[in-house]
Amino acid sequence: MSFVPYGRQSISDADIEAVVGVLRSDFLTQGPVVERFEAGIAAAVEAPHCVAVNSATAALHIACLALGVGPGDIVWTSPVSFVASSNCALYCGATVDFVDIDPATLNLSVRKLEEKLIEAQAAGRLPKAVIPVHLCGLPCDMAAIGALARRYGFKVIEDASHAIGARDNGRPVGDCAHSDITVFSFHPVKIITTGEGGCAVTRDPELARRLALVRSHGITRDEALMAEPSHGPWYYEQVELGYNYRMTEMQAALGLSQLQRLDAFVADRHRLADRYDAQLADLPLDLPRRVAESYSGLHLYVVQLRLGEIGATHREVFEALRARGLGVNLHYIPIYLQPYYRALGFRPGHCPAAEAYYARAISIPLFHGMSEAQQDQVVAALRHVVR
Repeated sequence: MSFVPYGRQSISDADIEAVVGVLRSDFLTQGPVVERFEAGIAAAVEAPHCVAVNSATAALHIACLALGVGPGDIVWTSPVSFVASSNCALYCGATVDFVDIDPATLNLSVRKLEEKLIEAQAAGRLPKAVIPVHLCGLPCDMAAIGALARRYGFKVIEDASHAIGARDNGRPVGDCAHSDITVFSFHPVKIITTGEGGCAVTRDPELARRLALVRSHGITRDEALMAEPSHGPWYYEQVELGYNYRMTEMQAALGLSQLQRLDAFVADRHRLADRYDAQLADLPLDLPRRVAESYSGLHLYVVQLRLGEIGATHREVFEALRARGLGVNLHYIPIYLQPYYRALGFRPGHCPAAEAYYARAISIPLFHGMSEAQQDQVVAALRHVVR
């Protein structure tokens, strides 16, 4: 019985050669390959500006900074995400709150968002920004969220860490048609990888300038932004407080090579998900929802246990699958249940749908390069455990 991870990277000889080429070049960090990678991502998602950074967490942070999020502001996001989706606002000194999920799509509920906005407007506590998360790669209803943003005056950052290669109504996720900034992740288990890495894309040239500035210590060589005339070709100025969030040339080279296979990676995930849909349909599981107008990136394949029909607890099923060689995981514990957030005043019951999801969700293996034999091992283990 071989071990099957829930996700893993797919590295080709071309990927390796691309990285080796950089190692033999004159630049190892923030050189021409980073610029080419940024141009490639921008073209793939049909947004004019891309700023590459060393993680999606960094991208979320600079997105908040670029939009002016700071002390006294409120940022809302989904409770079912990695903690970075909300931590980014805390880094800026803002307050965080959560909008419950839609039990069908697992994304931030537009209905709950509108209800919360009506209450917040009456209380004079509207959010500065909302961060919808495209969970598992399934696009949120961005047209509806964008309409609410225009009505209530908040900014929108799409956390598309799971969703590069996804499409919504025929348009690529990341085109920022209904948002200010979109963030992608290139962690090894994501759809394409740079080892670690991320980026922020936008249609707004001023936001792009701000993103690039805070990515690298707030330092500029652009005389138009300087406080005094240049002292010479060596001259630079720090015009605000920024961070060292730069991406290396090696990371960019790997990402640029991987980007050539983006469509194939996502198509393979769909082929595997279709096989799961067919082979698991008769089990006491709720399978991931497909939305007709969307094409998911399918970063994750999450099943939800019908515990009343299984006769075992959530933990017992999870541990039994691990014992049979499956690297199953759980994405995610509702953020506000973490001890740090409980210390901020959050309590169980804040988002009932998110907690109901957490009580029965399991991410099963899905990755490009997964063999049908590996997938059959997953199916056989699930059949044995849940029956």
